[in-house]
Amino acid sequence: MNEKPENDLLAQARQRIHFLERELEIFSDLAHTFDPPPSELPEVPWIDVYGESLPYNRQAGGDHIIYIDFKKRYKMEKLIRTAPENLKKKLRATAARAGILVLDVEGHDFSSAFIASVFHQAFLLGVSYELQFFGEITTTLFENINTRFFNSSGISKTLTMVYGEISENGTFRFISAAHPPPMVFSNKFNRLVAISEERLISFPQIGTMPSRGNSEITIPLLGVKEKYTVNEINLMGSGDILILYTDGLSDHRDENGHKYFPGRLEERLRENKHLSARDIFQRIKDDVIAFNSQPDDDITFVIIKNI
Repeated sequence: MNEKPENDLLAQARQRIHFLERELEIFSDLAHTFDPPPSELPEVPWIDVYGESLPYNRQAGGDHIIYIDFKKRYKMEKLIRTAPENLKKKLRATAARAGILVLDVEGHDFSSAFIASVFHQAFLLGVSYELQFFGEITTTLFENINTRFFNSSGISKTLTMVYGEISENGTFRFISAAHPPPMVFSNKFNRLVAISEERLISFPQIGTMPSRGNSEITIPLLGVKEKYTVNEINLMGSGDILILYTDGLSDHRDENGHKYFPGRLEERLRENKHLSARDIFQRIKDDVIAFNSQPDDDITFVIIKNI
């Protein structure tokens, strides 16, 4: 007498599982629409850029890269032509640079990918307004995004971020929100070189506290974040390499607990420094997987080479 209800429950369970599986497939496809296609790789004279994210679950995760080739993405010639005279110079300078943003949302699942996609949309929308009103990306954009994430009480995951702009003379200006610091491989000295701490000022994780001036109603328990300041690194020599990365790379270990970073990374850079940014990335990616094919986190890194 109980066969029919049990069969009905089983059919309902299967239907529900099929629905959830389909939803995950759709979300995975949506998440990948935010992955930068090859056409978005920035093009700056004398600078070669390439990087990817390697999701822990092979589908989607919290690591994310946004490339900005201002000329291609924002139609800079038209903006310059129609801009007020006081913005034209700034817009021309911005058009000659490329922007690279590396984001790391806590976790390596679909919810982390969703938060990364929210950040992606907020950032790129903000950039369009920044260019129209200021002629360049200012720290105000990041202050507003930081406070917006702080006010989004449903977002409990932490976010770290580094955003920088590279010029054809090898100058890299950037801000960091609790993100691992950039590394520089010197072609002349054939090794990773130390960067002065004065050039590596970092700020709290995105959304942990509001930016000063954006929270006049109440002061949260943790206080307010001081205004972002901009760091600067100079890649003076031809062949020098700048690496942006997430902690998935810096914490990567083999099964015996030996770390990949920075020793083995330096070896691979030394061996492959003569190659293009894309080929350097691929050699390191292959070596990272050979070191341990089952990492504990998403892994992301970007190679920026002064050619």
